[in-house]
This record gives sequence, C-alpha cells and structure tokens, in this order.
Amino acid sequence: MAVTQLQKQISVLVMSTTAFTVCFMVWMIFAVIGIPIKEALGLNETQFGLLAAMPVLTGSLVRLPLGMMTDRFGGRPVFFAIMMTTVVPLYLIGHATAYWQFLVAGLFVGVAGGSFSVGIAYCARWFERRNQGFAMGIFGAGNAGAAVTKMIAPSIVVAYGWTMVPTVYAVMMLVTALAFYALTYSDPAHKAETHVTVRAQLRLLKDPTVWKICQYYSIVFGGYVGLSLWMTNYYVQEYGFDLKSAAFLAACFSLPGGVLRAMGGWMSDRWGAHRVTWWVLWVSWICLFILSYPQTEVTIKTVSGPATYQIGLNVYVFASLMFVIGIACAIGKASVFKYISDDYPQSIGVVSGIVGLAGALGGFLLPILFGALVDLTGIRSSCFMLLYGVVWVALIWMYWTEVRGMDVMSRHRAAGVDTLE
Repeated sequence: MAVTQLQKQISVLVMSTTAFTVCFMVWMIFAVIGIPIKEALGLNETQFGLLAAMPVLTGSLVRLPLGMMTDRFGGRPVFFAIMMTTVVPLYLIGHATAYWQFLVAGLFVGVAGGSFSVGIAYCARWFERRNQGFAMGIFGAGNAGAAVTKMIAPSIVVAYGWTMVPTVYAVMMLVTALAFYALTYSDPAHKAETHVTVRAQLRLLKDPTVWKICQYYSIVFGGYVGLSLWMTNYYVQEYGFDLKSAAFLAACFSLPGGVLRAMGGWMSDRWGAHRVTWWVLWVSWICLFILSYPQTEVTIKTVSGPATYQIGLNVYVFASLMFVIGIACAIGKASVFKYISDDYPQSIGVVSGIVGLAGALGGFLLPILFGALVDLTGIRSSCFMLLYGVVWVALIWMYWTEVRGMDVMSRHRAAGVDTLE
C-alpha cells in the first residue's frame, strides 16, 4: 500500500520532533547531574557553569556545518548520523572521574544540540509555505526535552545514583535513532540546492539581516538554554530546595519554553514574525527587570527605633515570572525562525545553522557568565541583570531597523491621505 504525501509529512514531523526532544534531553544532561558532580568535585560556580555549558559549545559550533550538509544531502541521513555519534560518549559520562573527563565527554555529547538546524530545515521542506511556521513550531517543541530531563533525571539520581542517568540516556538515544531512520522518508527534491557552493552558502554571513536575526535568537533561545542549565542550581542555592524539588520548579520554566513553540509558529503565520518578536522582547524585558532586583534588607530609623524590612521575590512570584518568560521564549523561538522561512526560503538550512550557532553560543556563554557574576558580586540575581541588558540592546536594534521605518511609512501614508482630502 502506497504511503500518501500527508502520511509522510505527519511521520516526518512526529519522528523528527521525538528525536529532537531526546537530543535536547541529552544536551541538558548536566543541568541535573552537574549538581551532584559539583558537590563531589568541589567545584565553584564558574566551574559548574562551564561544565553545564560544555555540550552547548559543541552544539553551537556544529550547527552551521550541519545546516549546510542538510541543504546538500537532506535531513534524514544527517539527523540519524548525529544521534548515533552521541551514543558512546554519552555512556562514558557515567564512568568519568576527573573534571577534565566530564568536559571532554560533554564536548562529544554536545553534537546532539546540532540536531536543531538539521531537523528544522528537514521538516520545513515537507510543508507548504503557509504552514511552515506551524510545522517548525511543532518541531521546535522538542525544546521541552529540557523539562523532561528535569522530571526524569532527578528520580533516576535519587533511586540509582547520578551515574545511571548517562546509561539510560545512551540506550534511549540508540532506540530513538533506529526508530527515526525506520519511520521517516527522504525526498530527492529537497536536495535541489546541491549545486550551491560552500562559498555561496557562507556569503550569507555578510548579510546584516541574518546577524539581526542572530541577535534575536541569542535571547529567545540562548537565554532559554542558559536559564534551563542554571535554574536548578539557582533554586537549590537561592531558595534551599533539594535536587528533585528544584528540578521540578526549573521545569516550570523549561516546559512552556518548549511545548508552546507550536503556538508561536501559529501566531507568526497569522500576525507576522516582526510583530510577534517585538512583543516577546517587551514581555521578557519587563519580567527580567523585576527578576533583577536582589534579595534586600532595608533598615529604617523610626520614632520607635530601627525597623528592618525584607524586600525580594518569594519563590511563588519568582516561579510565576519564570513561567511567563518561558512562554515568551517559546513564542519568540518560533517567530524568529519565521523570519528565516519568509526571507530565505532557498537557504533555510544554512541560515538556520548561522542563527542556531549564534543562539547556542549564547546558551554556552551565559551559564559561565552567570557563574562568574555570582563569584564576583555575590548577587545571584545578577544573571537576570545581564539578560535585561541584552534584551534592551535587541529592542533598540529592532526599533531602529524595523519599527522606526514602519512609523515613518505610516506618517507618509497619513500625510498622503490628508493631501488628497
């Protein structure tokens, strides 16, 4: 019985999303097992940040070449190769004993993070343009793997110890890779760009619009990855939760940041990438401003003597604000990639690789910067201060390159109407 085009589309989308979810679970593995490793090795905050972010470094650097390979060879074989490459180093994490061994293993496991630039182009080409935003949003919901790790890994750590987590994940990755290859399809038409040279692909690096999209993505994805890696540790250190409870609360940020990406794709198809991204940045900016305020003790001299007040966010308000930012990140990740499918339909793979590289590099650098800021200032909310400044830069850039031009055009149209009247 012949398989219809619709059945192929659904099968590719479902299996790609499943595979990306598993890859993201693996990519975020040190967000949970990094905490007992930190205690065992006596690491400071900066060293922990480097450990948690090490897989993200490799995932960042391979996104561009993997995106180029997807344009040339198709997504199915490249995606399968990525998953198979990570199985052995993932298993070896459970047998590492020295800090440098964890860092090296993390570098190899990080290849799983490059699956995004492969899968996003692979899925997009199976759908017509009017539905690409929604399809890419569904695929991007695999970011929820960050939340899945925070739900599954702590239970494994409590029951069997942290060394069991890499073993379970290695088996999961192997099974997923085989199922993906068996249940997906290749379309020769998707490799029509094979005549494009590497030099022609890299020419897009000179496009200022590509770099502007990179800035947006470094926030909605880089910030999401950085906070996903950092939040479990933040809840443990700032609010005194145990590992399982801290991971669950951290998942309240990671889960909406993944599963609601499809909604962001639908909104971008309906209202456009620019408008959705603009409001995502504003919502993030407001939330980060509130989160930046550190826990403060104020003493005031009164007629009855000194009165001391505690000012700061309790865990309920903090978790609620993080939930809102998670939703904003989910919508923003989809809207930014809608820019790509609209403006670069023939180069989705390579542009996705460039933008994904920028976003993932943000995810690599942020946990290290978060740790360094805590070590330097002693203020845990300094991580939100940093993100607040980054979002402010993006809002200014978007205003001068997009919003201001629209305002000028609106004034010209209004003046034209007045003149005609």
